[in-house]
Formats: sequence, C-alpha cells, structure tokens
Amino acid sequence: MSKTKVYSRFTDFDISLFKAGKHYRLYEKFGAHITTLDGENGTYFSVWAPGAKRVAVVGDFNFWQEDANALNVRWDESGIWEGFIPNVGKGSIYKYQIQSSINDVKTEKADPFARRCEHPPKTASVVWEDEFAWNDKKWMKNRKKKNALDAPFSVYEVHLGSWKKKKDQNRFLSYKELASELVDYVEEMNFTHVEFMPIMEYPYDPSWGYQLTGYFAPTSRFGYPEEFKYLVDAFHKKGIGVILDWVPSHFPSDDHGLGFFDGSHLYEHPDKRKGYHQDWKSLIFNYGRNEIKAFLISNALFWLDQYHADGIRVDAVASILFLDYSREEGQWEPNELGGRENLDAIKFIKEMNAAVYEAFPDVQTIAEESTSFPKVSKPIYEGGLGFGMKWMMGWMHDTLAYFAKETVYRKHHQNGLTFSLNYAFTENFMLPLSHDEVVYGKKALADKMPGDEWQKFGNLRLLYSFMYTHPGAKLLFQGGEFGQTSEWDFNGSLEWTLLNFETHKGIQNLVKDLNSIYKTEAAFHQKQFSAEGFEWIDHGDHENSVISYIRKGVNEKDHIVVVLNLTQIPRENYRIGLPKSGILTPIFNSDKPQYNGTGNYDNIMASSTSIEWNGRKNSIELNLPPLGMIAFKYK
Repeated sequence: MSKTKVYSRFTDFDISLFKAGKHYRLYEKFGAHITTLDGENGTYFSVWAPGAKRVAVVGDFNFWQEDANALNVRWDESGIWEGFIPNVGKGSIYKYQIQSSINDVKTEKADPFARRCEHPPKTASVVWEDEFAWNDKKWMKNRKKKNALDAPFSVYEVHLGSWKKKKDQNRFLSYKELASELVDYVEEMNFTHVEFMPIMEYPYDPSWGYQLTGYFAPTSRFGYPEEFKYLVDAFHKKGIGVILDWVPSHFPSDDHGLGFFDGSHLYEHPDKRKGYHQDWKSLIFNYGRNEIKAFLISNALFWLDQYHADGIRVDAVASILFLDYSREEGQWEPNELGGRENLDAIKFIKEMNAAVYEAFPDVQTIAEESTSFPKVSKPIYEGGLGFGMKWMMGWMHDTLAYFAKETVYRKHHQNGLTFSLNYAFTENFMLPLSHDEVVYGKKALADKMPGDEWQKFGNLRLLYSFMYTHPGAKLLFQGGEFGQTSEWDFNGSLEWTLLNFETHKGIQNLVKDLNSIYKTEAAFHQKQFSAEGFEWIDHGDHENSVISYIRKGVNEKDHIVVVLNLTQIPRENYRIGLPKSGILTPIFNSDKPQYNGTGNYDNIMASSTSIEWNGRKNSIELNLPPLGMIAFKYK
C-alpha cells in the first residue's frame, strides 16, 4: 500500500489570492489531479479544511483504511491539506476522512472539487481526467455575435432526465444519445440556445438538480464527463449555444456534502438567519467569506472554461439578495445600514459577473430574479449587478393570468396584458415560460387556457405569438413547444405521441416558425432591449380586445406591424393606423391551417389609405382571425 508523499501545487501567490477571495481558477489546484512525482505515477489530493486536526484520503485503493493515506497540512495557516499518493489513477474511488479539531468527530466527505462522482445513490468521488478533443473552434470564434444583446436569443429549457426516455428499457437517454436526438430536435425547432436544468451532480432526483453536491462534476446519471463535453460540442457544431443552470443560492445538508465540512460552518453562514433556507431546508453559502467567494466564482468559470458553456442562468437570485427572503419578522436581522439587502451577497454577485465577463466577454449571465431590485442587468460601473439579462417574471405572471381568463372578460383586464411595456426596457429582459409554471398543480400551459379544445390551442398559439413579438429574449420549457397537456413529470418523459394529433403538431409548427421569424426578422431582435425597438399603435381597444404595435429594427425597412385579436370573435374590416403610407405584405399569421387554425382570414398584400386613425395620417383595414396574431412588413 503506497504512502502519502509531501507535494504541493500551490504557490505562495495562489494562497494569497485564495485568502483574498480573488483566486478564480481554484479547480486547477484543489481536488484530485493525476500527476507524476519522482518518476512515480499517482494522484495529488488537496482539500480546504481549516477546522480539521487530521485529514486522510480513503478509497478503494487503500481498502478505505483511515490510517493509510493521511494528508499534510500546509504551514501557512491556509487550512489546506494536501499530498501525493502513488499508484492512484483514473477511476479510483475516494472520500476525505476529516477529524474535526472542534469536536473530534470523524466524517467522510466527497471532494468539493471532484471532476466526477459516483452514480447516486452512491456518494463517493472519482479520480478523473479526460483529454476530450473539441471540434467547436468555429462556434467559439464566432459566438460573440450569437450571444450579443442585439442577436436573437431563443432558449429551449430542458431537463435531461425527462425530455425523452427509452421506455422499453426504462432509462434516461445518455449524453451521447442526447447529442444525436436532442441536438437534431433543437436545430429543427429553430431555437438559438438550449438551457439545461442543473447537470452538476446531485443526490436527490426530486430536487430536479437544484440541490447540488458535486459542483465540478456533470451528473453521472447520463454518462462520463467527456460525454457531456461531446453533447455540448454537438450543439456547437450545429450553431446552438448552451446555457447551464447554476445554483449558488443554497446547498443540501447531506452527510457527504459541503455542510459542516470540517466540523465547523465552513461553507455555510454560521448564523442560521443567514445560513439556512427555510423553504428548501438547505444551507446558504457564507458570501462574506473570501474563500467561499473564490470557490463559487471558480465554479462559474469552470463550466465556461472546461465545458465551453455559453452562459449561466443563476437560480433564485432574490433569495441571495435579501436577508428577509421568505422570513417573518424576527427571523432576520437588518444589515449594517439598517436595510434588508445582503450586502456581502451583492458584493459577491458583482464580483462573479465581473470575473465572468473579464474572462469570457462573449458569454451571458442570466438572473432568475423575481423582485424589482434595481439594475440587475445593468453594468457594475453604472451601479448595476452586472448580469447580461434578467428573467421577466412580471411579464410571465401578468400574461398567464390574462390568458387564463375567459375571453368575454378580457376587455376588463387588457391593462394587465399591456402593463409590461411600461417597464420592459428597464432591464435586459428574457421572457420565461419555464418549468416552474407547469408543476405543483399549476397545470400545463395548454391546460391553463380557457374554452373548448380549439379555443385552448388558439389561445396557446396566441400566447406564443405575443411572447415572440414582445420585446426581449425568449425561453420555453420542454413540452410547451407542442402543447403538452399534462403537468411536467421529472420522473417521466414528454408525451411525444401527442404529435400524432393535428392540434399538437400545429403548435409545434407554430413555435418552429416563430423561432424562424424571430431569428430572421431584424425588427424582432436588433433593439429587443431598447425602447427604440417598440411603438404602440393602439393598446386601448378594450371593447374588441385587440392590440397593435410596431417592432423596429435599425433600418426603417425592417419595421413590422403586429396585430393581436384576443378573443375568438373574428374582426373583419378592422382598421389600424400606420406609421406611413405604403404597401404591406403579410409575414406571419397564427391562424394558418398548418398551425391548426381556421385558414379563413388570410390578408393578402394591401395598400394603406390616407384615412386618419389611431392618431396617424395613414391606415389600413384588416381581417383579424379569431384568437390570432398577424404581422406585416412594408414592401
């Protein structure tokens, strides 16, 4: 049995950066690294455990004997334990046995920096390195244009375990199978990006991946780390970006995880009012501790660096920002200024965004932030948090509430639908119809719609048409693109057989074409985050429940007129004002037969007239289809 040898990958500069919270490549130092020392092959191990009086590596290579491979603590009071163990290589299974100096208790912890973890419910770490040969050079060279704020950004949100299953074998698709089936499907549907719900290793399936224990390891449920790289590479070769859900807001208290790591509150805040999530029964990082900031920022950069991710969507930002998040009076303490903001967390978020954009200026960070916290997606130098985009939760809530109403009552609630344009340009908003809207009794999107079957799907077509012509980036959760009628089941599979029915095939065709016009029509994306890209024609026709507006590109010739009829009553010879005279040609009609619409209200190319309407000198009469959207360009 090989004994541990003294060896270090850390320089004094590494240690000073780590202590200052400024070392953003910690994954190059901590963890298990296969190497050679004095002609011997083996693995270098290092772990941060300042509260330990003894740390040993136990694993299959030493029969899990605690006395076989103790690590050496560094002399510099950094709290880092390290050493080289000969004859340990790729595939070896291990944990750190940590004896606390606080209570003398021994625990076995997974490696916080492990590159691979055992398949749950097993919890050990795996020594792992790969030499994956990337083939996405073209994408990486050009992705700045694909991820730019004036580029189309249409995201297909996916839970890898439930997108599709091999039902005859009752198993998930592997990373390599997804690299064929999922990639081809996303390309066919014309989405520009895919977003994976958390793929970092997690022990509990019902958490959907939001309770992480392996921050640097893609889950082994679907294959090896290099096979996940293969999946990302396959998307890139098709010109599709990959966004990863990232969860710095909390972590579970599983015995092998980060909680009470060395017998102390090492990763979590020691004050339960700041260190415990009551909603999720999980622990909260200590954002004021420099080493924790370095750990989290290193983790964000790791996925962008090692896995070529094109951005991160940061989960539950509101819970990070506010000390009173989901807490009653007396369960939280104001900050030093007397406010409810978590000042340490705000500083961390700014530092994270600054580090990401400095290292990878061609990616995007996206905040799931549900409050009116100011300047979430504004630059740090302007006093913002520095995110690239923010989920527009207000739009989502108001729009779904409006579309759930019977059409006869909509005239009384039209302001609820149009209100989002009052603040649409205060942030770089992404419009999300995410997994959170189709679980826990909220019903599938199609089932939220009122009326008989035709009206339900007409309303769903109209909802998507409004979403894609409304300013902002787009996000749609799996199954929504073909009108799945049951709630999302993380343990099941999407109901692909529904595509045998025209109603569902029509929705799929519609989303495919909406993605296409969003990508190809400059007016829908060039100024999607600017008030210059939108102009109302009429938002006040409550009685007919009709709204109309103009989407604008850089060039006037690219402007598009959009009209939505929000009831099932067709509006024939309906007049709207126009920005100028000319000939209009239709570019989209959500009522077409291929979308399972009526096909009876097609507007052919028509000329404007000099009749004043809606305060404009020119106007045109249109035939508005029931529960339909039509869009026109000047010829």
